[in-house]
Amino acid sequence: MQKTSNALARLKRAAVILLVVVALCAGGFLWYVSDYYRAEDAALEVAVQGVNLSTQGNLTILRPGQPSDTALLFYPGAKVEAEAYLPLLDQIRQQLGVTCILVDMPFHMAIFDAGAAEDVIPQFPEIQHWYIAGHSMGGAMASKYAAEHPDQVEGLILLGAYIYGDYPEENTLTVYGSLNQSVEDHLDYTRNIVEIEGGNHAQFGNYGPQKGDPPAAISAQEQQAQTVDAIEAFLDQQAGDTE
Repeated sequence: MQKTSNALARLKRAAVILLVVVALCAGGFLWYVSDYYRAEDAALEVAVQGVNLSTQGNLTILRPGQPSDTALLFYPGAKVEAEAYLPLLDQIRQQLGVTCILVDMPFHMAIFDAGAAEDVIPQFPEIQHWYIAGHSMGGAMASKYAAEHPDQVEGLILLGAYIYGDYPEENTLTVYGSLNQSVEDHLDYTRNIVEIEGGNHAQFGNYGPQKGDPPAAISAQEQQAQTVDAIEAFLDQQAGDTE
């Protein structure tokens, strides 16, 4: 009887310890994900103006002035508020005439929903040509999705990121700032690479300076304008290759 009581007491202590560990881990995780980069006023102004902009669940959809059968699906960087990418996507919408769909990720981290595109694509049957894009970790998760679903997307666009998984470099555009050396160090392919002189890692979005990222030598507006031009050239090239 005494042995049984001792065993039960040990089990109770173990259960209490386990609950404490789980609570500490959960608390630490919630603290970690609550500390994220917020969208700057320039990005929020795009959201407020709402020109051809709508929301649908966790999606923000930016439509061009004329109907388009091409869409760019965008995964934000880790711990970055999704709205920070609205200025960039709004330029793409206006200049390129394609629909842009921004995914608001769980806990602001694309790693928790790398397969988001699989649920998004069926919601837009009018879109015939899909491109998936992302910044930083969002780019890595977009690359992972493209590698696993090559029949669902026609191209991959990486900003401050590099190919993650087995996806053809000829169908991939990689754009990075010259001050973002960590991307350059991981490039083991040579096609469709655009280096923005004076650009850094953070300025693909509008969320301010990022820890460990050198200050850019050009403005965010200039870095994003060059990015849009690179994407336009890439989409034109892809369209020409399929004709």
